Amino acid sequence: MSSLRTASPTLRNYFKENYIPQVCEALLCGLFVTLPEDPLRYLEEMIIYIIQNGLENLLWDMCIDPSMKPRIRRLSHTYLEQLFGLDDQLVTPELMIKACTFYTGHLVKNHFCNWKETAILRANQEALLAEKMKKAIAHYNFRCQKSLFHHWYSYVENNKEELIRSLLRMQQIFCIHRQKVIIAKWRERAKQKSKMREDNLILKHELQLRKWKFRKPISPERSFSDIAIAVPIEFDISLLPQRAIMQIFLYLSFRDMIICGQVNHSWMLMIQRSFLWNAIDFSTTKNVVDKCVVTTLRKWRLNVLRLNFQGCLFQSKTLRAISHCKNLQELNVSDCASLTDESMRHISEGCPEVLYLNLSNTTITNRTMRLLPRHFHNLQNLSLAYCRKFTDKGLQYLNLGNGCHKLIYLDLSGCTQISVQGFRNIANSCTGIMHLTINDMPTLTDNCVKVLVEKCPRITSVIFIGSPHISDCAFKALSTCNLRKIRFEGNKRITDACFKYIDKNYPSINHIYMSNCRSLTDSSLKSLSPLKQLIVLNLTNCIRIGDSGLRQFLDGPASMKIRELNLTNCSLLGDISIMRLSERCLNLHYLSLRNCEHVTDIGVECIANMLSLISVDLSGTLISNETND
Repeated sequence: MSSLRTASPTLRNYFKENYIPQVCEALLCGLFVTLPEDPLRYLEEMIIYIIQNGLENLLWDMCIDPSMKPRIRRLSHTYLEQLFGLDDQLVTPELMIKACTFYTGHLVKNHFCNWKETAILRANQEALLAEKMKKAIAHYNFRCQKSLFHHWYSYVENNKEELIRSLLRMQQIFCIHRQKVIIAKWRERAKQKSKMREDNLILKHELQLRKWKFRKPISPERSFSDIAIAVPIEFDISLLPQRAIMQIFLYLSFRDMIICGQVNHSWMLMIQRSFLWNAIDFSTTKNVVDKCVVTTLRKWRLNVLRLNFQGCLFQSKTLRAISHCKNLQELNVSDCASLTDESMRHISEGCPEVLYLNLSNTTITNRTMRLLPRHFHNLQNLSLAYCRKFTDKGLQYLNLGNGCHKLIYLDLSGCTQISVQGFRNIANSCTGIMHLTINDMPTLTDNCVKVLVEKCPRITSVIFIGSPHISDCAFKALSTCNLRKIRFEGNKRITDACFKYIDKNYPSINHIYMSNCRSLTDSSLKSLSPLKQLIVLNLTNCIRIGDSGLRQFLDGPASMKIRELNLTNCSLLGDISIMRLSERCLNLHYLSLRNCEHVTDIGVECIANMLSLISVDLSGTLISNETND
């Protein structure tokens, strides 16, 4: 049977399911390539090998030795399927002939097109050659220019290097000459001191010999100063009480302490006392090596409680050494340009007991704001003044973990990037704030103060200097807090209305600073008169305040306890109110009437009778030199 195309489906399926064409193909390929001497035994062994490996893993070259396998590429899955008529493909020998004919024609067409292009290129060979010559000439000119430029550049660089070498040589010669001059002067000075020391020793020996041998008093011909110079008095500071030593060494800076430790062994032992290293101030120290700072912090890491790096230019690695001080409580790194978020990460991880932290005027970002509530659980005093790299989102981080709920003092001066949402985040995180300072912030509005006060009822003091948009509404919002100190400066929107109910809303207030608030009048002083705890009142540049308002203020109980009164540039005040002032303010210590033009000698004589006064400023008034003291 040459073909099974016309056979029954059962027979065809039998051949396919039992892989008969593939078995025959593998056996025939093995016979054709291997050519065994005993073909029957070879067939028997290969059939057993196929049975062991399974028909699913059957390949056409399975029966061929690996070293004899031909490296050919099969075009179809198996050719025997076509011979037996088991393939289901539609490709017939006639279609294959047509395909080969089409492929041959396609090859002829491609070769003809390539030949045609080659012939056209040869026809235009002269034009191509001319174009290539033009390109070659341009390339040659460019190479020449490049070579000349390289030579010129090398010449210029050599001249620069020669000039630099000459300058360095001249500097070296100058330094050597200066060193020679310094050494010569030092040698001359050393000789003079050595000769003076020898003369003093000789004089001392002569005095001792005269005392021991002749036992006679010192000749009156020698002055007492000569004897004092000749016989220096020996004194050991280590013999003083520890309290006295502490008071002496506490006045020394960090650099002076290091120098004292190099005097002798006794002084070195004195500066090794732990109480001298509880507070280290690097802000007043200049030209200190970073290595010395790191060594000191590592040595006294358990004793250091307060560190001040204000304005220091140490490296970031040096600031990381702060993390060794496990018991640190106060840290001031304001104005440190080298402080980074990475440095703050090391500090926060190593110093969890910090209570006071000053980060003003640094480049910290939200990364540092995220670290504060995670590590500084006991933080009470925080200054972020003029730190403009963090955002409202950074303030939201203050509520993470244990949060900054113990924060009492907060300084946000100059942080103009904070919006109302930022103050809302502060209110949600730091509900225990008592002292709030926000200066130089023109973007501060009444809404910012309102959202802050809603959840921070414990505020006792506020300072708003340079916030022109704050009005009476903010003052009214603060009425829910028990304010004791309030300070506004340079605000034109604060009026007398903010003081209308001050005795009811702020009964415990004792400090009022309303400097340069020119909308305030005598009505404000009348509203302040019922206050019984008022100690300090500053109304500098409130030019609309006159004698009537001051008299009404003095008639109230506020005048009995007031200790400081500043009425600078209140030019409407005269002698009448000053006379009343001398009668009522019996506890007044500090008084300023600068540039009060209507104050004369009569008012000053009344002031002279105030025995409690410590300081009085009367510059710019109409007093004469004949006024009684």
